[in-house]
Formats: sequence, structure tokens, C-alpha cells
Amino acid sequence: MKNWLKFMTFGMVALMVTACNTVEGVGEDVVVAGDAIEDAGDTND
Repeated sequence: MKNWLKFMTFGMVALMVTACNTVEGVGEDVVVAGDAIEDAGDTND
């Protein structure tokens, strides 16, 4: 029983760390896309 709990805890921590990196990466992509749209708007003025 204890081994199962250790395995599940490790798996949950691994998933949380991976999810944080994924969300951070998506946030960076959105910022880059927003900057590109802003730059495109500036060149059309």
C-alpha cells in the first residue's frame, strides 16, 4: 500500500511540473503573437 501511495504522489508531482511548463510556454507564445499583431498595426499607421 505504501509503495502505491509513493508512486501516485510521484506521478502527481510530475504531472503538475509538466503542466506548469506547458502553461508558461503557452503564455510566452501568446505574448509573442500579441507583439506581432501590435507591430503589424504600427506599420500600417
